[in-house]
Amino acid sequence: MTVTPIDLFASFIHLDRSGRARAEQPAFDTERDGWQLMAFHVETGADLHADYWEVHPEADEVVACLTGAIRLYLRPEQPGGPAGKEEEEREQEREEEIKLVGGTAVIVPRGRWHRMELDAPGDILSLTLPRGSRLEKRTEA
Repeated sequence: MTVTPIDLFASFIHLDRSGRARAEQPAFDTERDGWQLMAFHVETGADLHADYWEVHPEADEVVACLTGAIRLYLRPEQPGGPAGKEEEEREQEREEEIKLVGGTAVIVPRGRWHRMELDAPGDILSLTLPRGSRLEKRTEA
């Protein structure tokens, strides 16, 4: 087997149950078993899909800010039922904010809705088991 460098910004690393790791074309497959390691260069909020909440029900997610700065927001653990605009505004006030700068990381617990916002362009790395992951469009208050 030939060992060659992998461009982390052009590939995802898939780690399967057998312990095998391989570089693949970026595709966030929510039906596949195995962990995915993903690196992203972020220059705008769109690069972080800042307009969406996401959740990974099968595993924790490691989010690392390698360079630059981001803010990660966690929804309250026990949000109420369907939210109207007023309830949604109150919920936003209860979001937990975590600031990450170059060289820092956070572990987002499995099943916890989260989103990110960009403070300074840079590079982020994430590791999670994407099976069952979902995105939900943010509503503007």
